[in-house]
Order: sequence, then C-alpha cells, then structure tokens
Amino acid sequence: MFRAVQKQELTVSEAPSRPDLKLVETEPKLEVRQFLTRGTPAYKRATIALFLSGFATFSLLYCVQPLMPIFSDDFGVTPAASSLSLSLSTGFLAFAIFCAAAVSESLGRRSLMFFSLLGAALCTLACAVAPSWQMLLIFRALEGFLLGGVPAVAMTYLAEEIDPRGLGGAMGLYIAGNAFGGMAGRVVTGTIAEFFTWRPALAAIGVLGLIAATGFLFLLPPSRNFTPRKGFDAAFHLRAWAGHFRNPALPLLVAIGFLVMGSFVTVYNYAGFRLVADPYDLSQTELGLIFTAYLFGIVASWLAGLLGDRIGHFVVLPAGVVVAALGAAITLATPLPLVILGIVLVTIGFFVTHSVASALVGRLARGAKGHASSLYLLAYYLGSSIAGSVGGYFWLADGWSAVVAFILAMLAACLVAALGVARLARR
Repeated sequence: MFRAVQKQELTVSEAPSRPDLKLVETEPKLEVRQFLTRGTPAYKRATIALFLSGFATFSLLYCVQPLMPIFSDDFGVTPAASSLSLSLSTGFLAFAIFCAAAVSESLGRRSLMFFSLLGAALCTLACAVAPSWQMLLIFRALEGFLLGGVPAVAMTYLAEEIDPRGLGGAMGLYIAGNAFGGMAGRVVTGTIAEFFTWRPALAAIGVLGLIAATGFLFLLPPSRNFTPRKGFDAAFHLRAWAGHFRNPALPLLVAIGFLVMGSFVTVYNYAGFRLVADPYDLSQTELGLIFTAYLFGIVASWLAGLLGDRIGHFVVLPAGVVVAALGAAITLATPLPLVILGIVLVTIGFFVTHSVASALVGRLARGAKGHASSLYLLAYYLGSSIAGSVGGYFWLADGWSAVVAFILAMLAACLVAALGVARLARR
C-alpha cells in the first residue's frame, strides 16, 4: 500500500501518471539486526573490550579489601569503620545500577560505560591522595555510584549486539574479566602496600583503571542495534521494570543471582574465621592465597559460556549449582586439602552459574534488556550484602557446620529456580 505525500491515495498502477507526487511506503519495514558473530574481528574486539571493563570494575571495587587493617591504623578507626571503604562502594553500586539502566537508554551503552570507568579510575587516584578518612569515604562512595554504569549496561550491550549463538562465550569472557579483576585488585594493592604504603597501591590500581578504560573505548564497536531515547520518561522505565515480572522466567533468574552470589560470599566471608583457628592456624598471607581460587573461576566462566552455546544453557545452569553445593559439602571435611578443594569447587560452581544466568537474562528478556540486567544485578549485589551478613549469625550459632547448612539451603532453592527456568523456557 502506498500513500502520496499530499495525502491523495494512489494505487501502484496510477503512480506513473502523476510524477508530481512522491510515494511513501506505509507498510512497516522489518527491523534488520546486525549482530557481531563469533570469529569476526569485531566480535573479538568487543569481547576483549568487555573483558577490560569487567577487570577494571572489579579491581577498582575490591582493591581496598586487603588495605582495611592499614586504614584502621593510619586513620585511627575501628575495623568495622574501615570496612566502610568497601561497603559504601558496593551499596552505592547496587543503587546506581537502576539509574544506569535508565540513563543508558538516552546516553548510549558505550559512552556510559566509558565515562563510568574513567570516573571510577579518577576517584581511585583521588583516594590515593585523600587527606582524611572522611574524604576517602566520599571518593569511595562516588566511585561505587559511577561503577554502577558498567555491569548492567555491559550485559545489555552483549545481549543486543552479540549473535545469540556466540552470546554465552562472550558473556563468559566478560565474567572472567570480573573474576580476574577481583583477584588482581586484592593481590596488587596488598603486595604494593606491604613494601610501600597504601597510597602508591591505590594509585597503581587507578592507573591500571585508566589504561583499561582507554583500551575499552578504542576496542568496543559502536552499538548497531540500539537507538537512544530522547529525554527521560520515568513512566517508561517503571513500566519496563514491572513488565519483566510478567515474564515468569526472569524473576527466577533474579532469584538465582541473589542466591548464588549470597552463597559464594558467605563461603569466603567465614572460611577465614575457621582457617585461622585450630587446627589450621593459617597466617594472613596463607589465608590470602585462597583468593587464587578465582583463577579457577576465570576458566570456569569462559568454559561455561562455550558449553552453554554448544550443549545448552539449561543444562549448564543447574550443573553449576550442583558443583557449588558439592564443594560446600566437601568443606565440612577436616583435612585442609579437602577444605581448599571444596572452596575451589564452590568458586567454579558460582562462576558457571553466574555466567550462564547472566547470558539467559539477555536472551529471555522481552525488550528493555537494560532494565532486565539491572534487576538481575540488583539482586546479585543484595545477595552479597544480605546473605553475606546473615551467614554470620549461623557462624555464631554453631560454627562452620551451620554456615554450610545455610549455604546448602540457598543452593537448593537456587537449583529449584534453575530447573524452573529451563521448564518455562522450553514451553
């Protein structure tokens, strides 16, 4: 059907006799999506860029964790107060994820992620020269808020731009960057601070963040399947978030994010209390080596993505939960090698589950993928803060066995949710 610009209806046969009129096609054209396919240079650049973004985000976020005892001594604050250097950042990060999802609809995915990484790296450099404890906390809170512009938007970019057949591998590499950054941030600052002070340690991480942000900007291809929205429509964003709860699979994926992250953090939070006591009596240096288990997580997240693309995400997802539960159960053994093996298996299971669940959020969301990612990540970080703290009550009640019982209960619920996602998606 064609319509004249002068609003005179014409048939196709009449068109040649009226050269003064232009024809306008009124049938809507089908949207052609141009995906980045696995094996192409653009796909490789995108995956490397997103790896850098994950590395920068988590190295900047967690770099203060080994410095907390030093903060306590240098600034004369209690250990609990020193933990604010991390908890403020993660708290503002969780809040900012919602804002980032909305802002990225107007500003664009690539731009928001770059400016978030750049701003967070500059905040870390500012922390290195902060004259007071209060100023350091202000910079850390701002840094967490800025970093909220990366995780949800990165997941959304991958879901929008990567060919679904290669999405699992790309998401797995991004999660691997998260794991590597989380480990490197702790190791680099702890090592440098041991020989110098905490200020050069933070400065080094800030410089690494700037380098990663620059590499990200030059490597990441511009969005081809996203059109920015003009202005800010609060009603649109509220409808988008609410709409995802009408998709029965997405609330289950959100629950998986909460439960698997809560289980993972609880293991690392309280294993240390057990291992520094009898019969292990590990030193702080030996205890810190536990974070090298993240290396297994890096490999696991990458392999999980590839396996998900090949044998199916709905097979790999529950398998990851089972591996984590097996690892938690093994930590009940007394021999130290078995305890460490259990922690490694928990780490592998966590990264497998998180990698696949992240990819499925992008695949199963029906539009407004940025909002879907923000819901998942909000639950993910809430699981870290809420379950990680609740685990302490189980530790006080009956030690490590009670902590493991709490973890296994969460993972059992997580397995039920994973099987539910598979059942709903196959309808």
